[in-house]
Amino acid sequence: MNNVTERMLAFIDGSPTCFHVIDNLKKELTSKGYKELKENEEWKLEPGRFFVTRNDSSIISFRIPKKEFKGFYMIASHSDSPSFKIKENPEMEEVSAYIRLNIEKYGGMLCAPWFDRPLSVAGRLIVRDKKDGFESKLVNVDRNLLMIPSLAIHMNRDANSTAKYNPQVDCLPLFGDISAKGKFFDVVAKAAGVKKEDILSHDLFLYNRVKPTFWGANNEYIASSRLDDQECVYATFEGFLEAKETENTVLHCVFDNEEVGSGTKQGADSTFLKDTLLRINEGIGRTNQQYFTAVANSFMVSADNAHAVHPNYKDKADPVNRPKMNGGIVIKYNANQKYTTDAVSAAKFKLVCEKAKVPYQTFTNRADVPGGSTLGNISAAQVSVDTVDIGLAQLAMHSPYESAGSRDCEYLAEASRTFFES
Repeated sequence: MNNVTERMLAFIDGSPTCFHVIDNLKKELTSKGYKELKENEEWKLEPGRFFVTRNDSSIISFRIPKKEFKGFYMIASHSDSPSFKIKENPEMEEVSAYIRLNIEKYGGMLCAPWFDRPLSVAGRLIVRDKKDGFESKLVNVDRNLLMIPSLAIHMNRDANSTAKYNPQVDCLPLFGDISAKGKFFDVVAKAAGVKKEDILSHDLFLYNRVKPTFWGANNEYIASSRLDDQECVYATFEGFLEAKETENTVLHCVFDNEEVGSGTKQGADSTFLKDTLLRINEGIGRTNQQYFTAVANSFMVSADNAHAVHPNYKDKADPVNRPKMNGGIVIKYNANQKYTTDAVSAAKFKLVCEKAKVPYQTFTNRADVPGGSTLGNISAAQVSVDTVDIGLAQLAMHSPYESAGSRDCEYLAEASRTFFES
């Protein structure tokens, strides 16, 4: 059990939604002397430490060196994870006995592991303020509140052979008996410390209440919700904070909505990164030519977890490139550029790992199995820089309780520190 991994699991436990991820990063940055910038205000910058957020769910932290900088060194990860989102007017009365909540799927999720485990609700509320406007409030109903009960095997004899889930029918969580009617937002308002009648709108998600843990014969594994991608968020953030100043402006970027394609104002496909880089350049009095030169000298690490070879489904993995948990950082390749890694960017990152003295391994999909995409190729549409896609090997990706190696988080933190000091 290493300290980085323990801190990472504590961070995940305190970050049930993308909004909590960003709030927790902001608190840590503020305690380290970083100054918050606002997108709707003019930036007049000098060498120092800064961060800016968008939508309360994405954040870019950066340090401007005292010397004239050569380029931007960036690591990007994402704040969101697959879950069920609470719909508007969520309460549903059933058979005059139960109150269920109306939900919809967010992202490409494994549904089965959500059943028969304690769940709760977290996210943000938009509430009226005293100036006839509104403000955002984080909320976490920090108790076992909901359950999605399975149908008994007696009523579905084919449950173990033909598992299919209709989210509008099978996945609605049970909130309470009939006496709970009309009380869902009472519970939410109380947890947020606001009046129910002041709630104007909401972004609320279900989350798994089972605590993160170490497991295995020698505690060599960890299990937690949202390892994809909060494990990369936290490990790279530690490396960012600990890195010494160099002749580069370094940035730690966390974007929202990767799980649904990144095509939002706060996603990797938005102008958030490009806007921030341009404003850094202009805010310290540099020219457009200096901006383009800096971009040409820049590098990005796109950090999003990778698939470990599965002990029960070995045939699903590539015959050769088969990452294992605790085997080190995974460099991800795809000929169709779902991952941006090429020979040059891979070589650069391998040199970083060698300098950091951490192991690395490689991932490719089977040639007959299409893979998912991630942040790197999407963000390159806005800011075109050399990029490598990496991650940490895990099992049960997109489950509400995923598993990974207990040593890999430390490897990524050390490699990130070395990268930012390169």
